[in-house]
Amino acid sequence: MKRAWAALVATTIVLALAACDDGARSAERSAPPREAPSTTSATAPPVTSPDQLAEPTSAGAAAAELVRVERALRTDGADPQTRTTIGWAQQLAYGALSSHPEWTDAVFAALPADVEPIVRANRAAAAHLESPSLGPLPTELPDWTIRTPLPASMLVGFYQEAERESGVPWPYLAAIHFVETRMGRIHGNSSAGARGPMQFIASSWAAYGNGGNVDDDHDAILAAGRYLAAAGASRDIGRALFAYNRSDEYVAAIEVYAGVIAADARAYDGYHAWQVYVTTTAGTRRLPEGWTRPT
Repeated sequence: MKRAWAALVATTIVLALAACDDGARSAERSAPPREAPSTTSATAPPVTSPDQLAEPTSAGAAAAELVRVERALRTDGADPQTRTTIGWAQQLAYGALSSHPEWTDAVFAALPADVEPIVRANRAAAAHLESPSLGPLPTELPDWTIRTPLPASMLVGFYQEAERESGVPWPYLAAIHFVETRMGRIHGNSSAGARGPMQFIASSWAAYGNGGNVDDDHDAILAAGRYLAAAGASRDIGRALFAYNRSDEYVAAIEVYAGVIAADARAYDGYHAWQVYVTTTAGTRRLPEGWTRPT
């Protein structure tokens, strides 16, 4: 049906699915470690950018940060900006864990029972998206524009509307949106001609778009629900996801992320905050909202 251009997604990984062929391995390696002021101090300035944060620099620090952010996401009461900041820190913590596989056993051993399954799940999703089968690193930055996503509450409303229409559980639609375009941040065509926040090729959009706008989050999310329903999601969601993007690694990652959201919908706020990091042969950099590749 469609291909995510080099779909993004795991904490520290640049994802270029075998099903797509656009040469720009995109998104998610987590940013390299930075020196930054701590945000845990009562005197620290407000955090207004991910660039003010730093990756943990040891297994112990990574474990402590993962406990902090995963518990904070599952606690009500924080305002949207605070939850966004938690999501930024969450992404960097998983990025550090992915960049330092030698920490894995020590980190898992240090996690309490309520957090360990969450961290294991997110790490497993990242591992699927780190598969060598997903292609080599690109040599240049992708031809994208990075947009500001719609608010999390609005997007969740779209996913739930699609669930009511199609019967596809909304966490799967959220996970696809996350992996494909980081909740609509990435705007650009794949080499296969896939477009929009849910990455449809023209023929699939003609069949399932219902006359909508392929670049509109609402229209694309509802179309994805229709596509998955037609592909048999009610009988076998994994098979329907494979029809959506023909990669076993992709399917496995979507199922994991959807499972985390289904277990506690508040986890979505963390993923919604995750940024677009692109790794090329020259290194890793964050593409902030508003970025367009220089001509």
